[in-house]
This record gives sequence, structure tokens and C-alpha cells, in this order.
Amino acid sequence: MSVPGGDISLLDLPDPPSPGPGQVLVAVEAAGVGPWDGLLSGDGWDVGLRLPAALGVEGAGRVLAVGADVSQFAVGDRVLAHEAPLPGGSGFWAERVLLTAADVAPCPAGLTPSDAAALPVNGLTAWQALATLGLSRGQRLLITNGAGNTGSLAIQLAAAMGVEVTATASASATERLRGLGAAQVVDYHDQDWPDQVDGQFDGALTAAAGTAAAAMPLVRDGGRLCSLTFDAPAPERAITTTDLTVQPDATQLAGLAKRLRDGALHLAAEPFPLYEGPTAFTRVATGRTGGRKLVLIP
Repeated sequence: MSVPGGDISLLDLPDPPSPGPGQVLVAVEAAGVGPWDGLLSGDGWDVGLRLPAALGVEGAGRVLAVGADVSQFAVGDRVLAHEAPLPGGSGFWAERVLLTAADVAPCPAGLTPSDAAALPVNGLTAWQALATLGLSRGQRLLITNGAGNTGSLAIQLAAAMGVEVTATASASATERLRGLGAAQVVDYHDQDWPDQVDGQFDGALTAAAGTAAAAMPLVRDGGRLCSLTFDAPAPERAITTTDLTVQPDATQLAGLAKRLRDGALHLAAEPFPLYEGPTAFTRVATGRTGGRKLVLIP
């Protein structure tokens, strides 16, 4: 579902090749949609697409075939994955996708395809960002865009660690984020929002573009800042700053999937038929998701 030049449209594409060594072929049951998908068809994020191709770097489905040396999966297994680069040159917004077996996680029984497909990129990003920050029980964390899918998962994961979380979001999201574990929610529409929080955060996770510079003065000397929007300021006051790019990790994803299945994590998925992919992406790109993660169903 892409063409050279960045346009997103419906295409009739050939099936992926048969799996080679270390690969699995998966029948897609649901595929996640994220703002990053707009980068895949241009020069923004090279994930190995060979256009025209299907977009999508996350999803869930059933194994159709395995490479000769793959022993951890069998035909019929339910799986989920974040994959980049894409070994078949085409992504999850299709009926079938070729994946690297080492990046694929088993899908726990009881987790629906829509919920499984909604998890990989946002879940792994939140997990890896918190690992980068290295916070521990009793420390304080600032998260910007706490109402987004990554931000809301980071709130839940951090709160479960005993970290005190302050998040920025719209006023309408306050009750929801407090229910997920945020100790304080500040309305980002107020340009003076940094004055409403107590500084000296041990870490900051900036998931909204343009917020890293405002968050930096709120981090204590020797603290850490992790940006998901590639605008981390230069280090100062012994603060470590990082621009994070999410990486596939089957072990981390398997653990997150079990938490989601068990109700320890919450992520609202909204399914769309695959042929409405361009419409779903437009909603994501323009921020009109209402706090839901949109997924495509073939």
C-alpha cells in the first residue's frame, strides 16, 4: 500500500517469496498504523521497502511457512512482531508478510489479533526508552504527550516500577492518565506548563516534537533525557541525552504481550478494514485517533 514519491494508495502486489533460512512467512491478521508509516514511502526511515510495496512495520498473524533452520515456530502458530528492515521488501499492510524469525514473538492465548497488532512499536518504544532512562523506584519521571499510545504505555510501565510520573496531555485526558498511574497531568495547551510542575525530575521522556528543550531545565543535574522525536538537546549539567530509535526485540515484545493479555497494560485498538488504510493513516497523521491505536484487518 505505497508507491514511490510518498503517496499511499491501494495496490495489487505479488505475494512475498518463500521463507529462506531464519525467516517465517506470516498470514497477517491485523497490522498497526502509526505516524512513522508516512516516513516509510519516502526518505524518512529506511526499513528496506522495495516500492511499490505494502507499508507497516508491526502486526500479528499466523505462521504459514518457516525456513529450513527455524525451530521456534511451526505452521499455525500465532505471532506478533515489529520488523525493520523488512526482509521481503514489503510490510504488514497486506495479506502476507515475510519476517526474520528472531524478531518474532509468540502471541499469548487470549490476546486478540487487533490488540496484538497494536502493541509492537509503541510497546517496544516505551520499554526501550525507560531502559535508556534507567529509573528506579521512588524516582521522578516527566513524560510529554502522555496521552499518545507510547506515552500512555510508558506511564503504565513506569508506574508499575514505582516511578512517580508527571505527564503532559490535554485536559480531557487527565482522568484517563491518572487511571493509568500518572501522579500529575499538566495541560500542554498552557504555554507556561513547565512552571506548573516541580522540577528536579530524574528523567524525562519526550514523545512530542518540540518539547525536549522545555523539558531539559526540569531535569536534575546528572539526570537523563530520552527523546522520541530526534530533538534531544546537547548534554549539559551532566545530563545524558539520547535520541531513541526503536529496535525489534522478540523477548521484550513477548513479555509486553503477556502483560497486555493479563490486563497489566491497557491499549485501546480500533480496527479498520485493510482497504481503508489510506483513511486510517490520515487520521493517525493528523492526530485524530482519540487516544486509540488504529489497526488494519485484511
